[in-house]
Amino acid sequence: VQLQASGGGLVQTGGSLRLSCTASGSIFSIYAMAWYRQAPGKQRELVARITSGGSTNYADSVKGRYTISRDNDKNTIYLQMNSLKPDDTAVYYCNAFYRMHYWGKGTQVTVSS
Repeated sequence: VQLQASGGGLVQTGGSLRLSCTASGSIFSIYAMAWYRQAPGKQRELVARITSGGSTNYADSVKGRYTISRDNDKNTIYLQMNSLKPDDTAVYYCNAFYRMHYWGKGTQVTVSS
């Protein structure tokens, strides 16, 4: 499966962004999908995950601010990010999992103070 993420950018503290990730090359609905992020000098961390059945879970740091969703008809997942903080600044990566992990290229999110 190939993953293409988009929607990153520069936003002020308190602002919102919506990331999208479109998959191609396989049966999208069977994959668990997720967003990870990696800030400079830090390890990549899980931000949000959505299973093939639609169950979701979030990192504590984004609970109540981020929402992950999927549209199987469009082979796309979304990450709605609200109340953004400078600590949310990172490269965000789309991930698909079915027997193995697949990664897309990241999209930069920068939150200015």
